[in-house]
Order: sequence, then C-alpha cells, then structure tokens
Amino acid sequence: MYNKIKNQNFDNKTNHTKNMTNSIKKTGIKRILPEQHLFVGFLVYTLIGTLLLFIPFAQKKDTSFLDCLFAATSAISTTGLLTVSLYDNFTFFGQFIIMLLIQIGGIGYMTFSSFIILTGAKRLSNFRIKVFNTGFTMPKGFNPFEFIRSIIIFTVVIETIGALLFFIAFVNAGVPIDFAIWSSIFHSVSTFCTAGFGLYNNSFENYPTHYFLNIIIIVLSYLGAMGFIVLIDVWNYLTKKTKEITFTSKVIILVTFALSFVGTLIIFFTEPSIQKYATMDRLLISLFQAMSALTTVGFNSIPISTMVMPVLLILTFLMYIGASPSGTGGGMKSTTLTSVVSVVYSRLIGSKKVQFLGKEIPEKRVDMAVAVFIFYTSWIFLGVFVLSFTEKATLTSLLFEVCSSLGTVGLSAGLTGSLTSFGKIVLTFLMFIGRVGVLTFGIALFSRQSDEDLEKVEPTDLAV
Repeated sequence: MYNKIKNQNFDNKTNHTKNMTNSIKKTGIKRILPEQHLFVGFLVYTLIGTLLLFIPFAQKKDTSFLDCLFAATSAISTTGLLTVSLYDNFTFFGQFIIMLLIQIGGIGYMTFSSFIILTGAKRLSNFRIKVFNTGFTMPKGFNPFEFIRSIIIFTVVIETIGALLFFIAFVNAGVPIDFAIWSSIFHSVSTFCTAGFGLYNNSFENYPTHYFLNIIIIVLSYLGAMGFIVLIDVWNYLTKKTKEITFTSKVIILVTFALSFVGTLIIFFTEPSIQKYATMDRLLISLFQAMSALTTVGFNSIPISTMVMPVLLILTFLMYIGASPSGTGGGMKSTTLTSVVSVVYSRLIGSKKVQFLGKEIPEKRVDMAVAVFIFYTSWIFLGVFVLSFTEKATLTSLLFEVCSSLGTVGLSAGLTGSLTSFGKIVLTFLMFIGRVGVLTFGIALFSRQSDEDLEKVEPTDLAV
C-alpha cells in the first residue's frame, strides 16, 4: 500500500514537472544557459568588488571608479594587471577585498556555493552541475561531487602551507614580522590562484636570486596552473585509489614542462640583462620568467620593459598558450594546443583520426579546441587593432599587453600604467573574457538555444 501511494505521488510530481515545462515552452520562456549563468555570476562579483573598492574606507588615495573596476576585474580574472599601486592606493580592507576576489576567481564562485550546499548533505541540482562543468571541464571518470570537495581541500591545504613558507622566506629576507604575516597570506593566495597581485610595487625584482622565495612561487604556481585534475589524479594514484594517471594529466604534465624547458633555455641564452649573474642564478631567473608567463601567475623578478624582443616574443607565446583546464590559470590552455597541433599533424600525414601520444582525441573535443583557437586568436587581433588607435606604443608592446590581459597573466612591458581611459576599458573587457572563457562568453551572448536543445558534451579522455 505504501509503495503504491509513493509511486502515485512520484507520478503526480513527474506530471506536474512536465506540465510546467510545457507551459514554459508555450509561453516562449527559455531556461538560462549554464554559460549565461557563469557570465552573469562573474559579472555580479566584479561589480560588487568594484563598489567595495570605490568606497573611501578601501582607499588610501583617491582612486577613480574606472581604476577600481579595472582592479576588481583583474582580481576576479586572476590577472594581476593594475593601473594604480595596490599597496599605495588601497587600505588593508581594499587589499583584503582584492584577495577575496582572487580566491573566488581562482577556484570559481560556483565551487564555493556548491561546497556550502554539499556540507549540508544536500544534493546539487543538475543545472548547478552543468554550470560547474562549464567552468571546470572534467575528463571521464571524475565525480563532480568528490571533485568539488577535493578542490576546496587542496586549496586550503596548499595555500596554508604556502603562507607558512612565504612567512619564513619574507622574515629571512628582512621583512618586518607584522607585515610579513599579511604579506605571506596574500601572496600565497595570489600565487596559487596564479593572480600575480603583489604588495610590492616592483613585484619580486628585489629578490631575483632568493632561491627559497623563488622556489615557493614556482611550485605554488605550477600546482595552480596544472590544475585540480592533475592534483586529484596524482593524489589518487599515489594513494592507490587508481592504477594509473589519466591521459589528460599526462598531456598536461608533458606540455607544461616541455614549454617551460624551451622557454627557460631561450631566456637563459638570449636575455642580456641577466648575463651578469652566475650560471645557476641566471638559470633560476630564466625559469622563473618562463614559468610566470606559462602558468599565467604574472610575477617578475627582473624588469620586463628592458627585455629584448626575442624574449618578449617567447613570453608572449607562453602567455598565449597559458595554463591547463580546471586550474587557476588562464590562456588558451595546453590541451587546446595539443589538440590543434594533432589536427595539423593528422592532416599532413593524411590520417582521418586525430591522435596524440597514440591516443585518439574525440571529434567533439577536436571541434571545441579548434573553435577556442580561432576565437582566442581573433580576440587578440581585435584587441591589438583597437588599442593601436588610442595607445602610443609599439606593436610588440600592444601584443604583449593584450596577450597578458586575455590570458589573465598580469605581466606588463610598461604600457598598463600609461593607458588611456579607453585603453583601460578595452583591457578590462579582455580580462573578463579571459576569465569567463572565449567560448563561454560567445555562447552566453549569442546562443539562442534553450538549455534542453543544446547537445551535452560528455566527459572524455581529454579535457579542453
């Protein structure tokens, strides 16, 4: 009897849901897309951050609304570019707001809210899972519920350890203890989220050969940039929960360190300003700058504006490629690069299958990678083209600044501080697109399909 009543209630609920769906379709109301939800969510957080930074309590000096908008967008996108000094213009409250925006932008606002729901032992809705998957592309075999918990746990653990190590390093470097405490917490969050915001006006140019401090930044940046897929995957492998590392993680690790190696060698041999240092010091500086561009953390230990053109170009290329999917970094993504290169190679050898390391890449992932490549490159061209009308700078500087903005890197060849108001608006726009994602941005604005009409891309062996 109980089961009969239970089944009747279930049927009633199902019919009610169907009736509501049909009525929505009849009235022409369309459900919001996950991409649109993600777009609006980051936009709301950006505007809230801007308003909080604009209040007098957050400012040491009068800072315009446009500069506050630029700073808030840079923080939520984990870019690190600023038109004013972070330390000189903003109070502790303002700096804390920026750190909070960095944290939200680094692991995604949907991750926070989903974790809160899960801590109450409640189930996530299917739509929330779709929005989460839009922000974090996961390969096959990853459970979204466990993935969210793992993201929060890894973030708390890594940033706590990072803050402790930063504190030791800063005190060792002569930073006063009271300031070292706040500086350690801020830089740990900024580094792991690959944001590149610092409380020092010249980034880490005062510590180019401080090995301990440099290694902390390098390790935290790589952990954040390679992403939670790799962190969770390697952890499960080391703890014997899985028998092998997934194909996505292998690709990410291989491409990340291959590009870092090539970038380091080019900087090591071609940058004149570091030739005065000893060999190991020069190697450290070269690795730091290659890592900073590729992971999109955006710190620098030597002045960027004085670098020769070959080095600026290799840094631009590394910023263009960027970090990895489901990480805290930006850029076009390393897996997108491998997919596009694999497409070109397969066409050259006349193969119909697109493969990388002997593994076939699904057609849907290939199509997505090609779309990202075209959209991303188009935005770079458009950004440089528009800025060329308003900014007095060389083509190299414009390209560097645009790639840094869209890739959410934060490195600057000196143009950011002298931008016109229109130039600030353009870079603000590019940073926001870079955080939301070029495809997500396009779908959010131009897609006219309902959520139910869109074909769902199932997780596969390679995340893009």
